[in-house]
Amino acid sequence: MSFKEYFVYILANYSKTVLYTGMTNDLERRVFEHKQKLDPNSFTRKYQVDLLVWYETHNDVNEAISREKLIKKWKREWKVELIKKDNPDWKDLSLGWYD
Repeated sequence: MSFKEYFVYILANYSKTVLYTGMTNDLERRVFEHKQKLDPNSFTRKYQVDLLVWYETHNDVNEAISREKLIKKWKREWKVELIKKDNPDWKDLSLGWYD
């Protein structure tokens, strides 16, 4: 049996006014797609949301999907607290991935 990883993540825009929550099985690829802004109709392109400010790893896809749905329902202030707990300076956690 192979080991799978799933990621729930939050992206922010530069001014930290817009947040986006997503889920993927390949975090580096997915963040890269957000940064490339290839889909002209995407939310993340429209609002320039491409800074990876938080993520967590799950081994079960259903658990990851449930967590993503839960976080999407949260108040903004709860999401901000989640980010600040692990990343108080809101650094882009993907810096250096694509050099």
